[in-house]
Amino acid sequence: MGVLDYFKTVPTMSAEDVRRLIAEKHPDEYNLVDVRQPTEYAREHIPGANLIPMAELKDRLHEIDPEKPTIVN
Repeated sequence: MGVLDYFKTVPTMSAEDVRRLIAEKHPDEYNLVDVRQPTEYAREHIPGANLIPMAELKDRLHEIDPEKPTIVN
């Protein structure tokens, strides 16, 4: 990953679009990643979300299937 990769546009979805996607698709069809801290995740999170705190993301990218759409919270 080069420095220019940090300046690429990232597609976004509204909360309603995310709710619709989760309702319409099987959990095996997408990655749902929560990048907050464990205490925040424990307090409240979307069911089925995989906790990968932002500080750990680079080292844990192998846990995210690149062939599936990824939703990051």
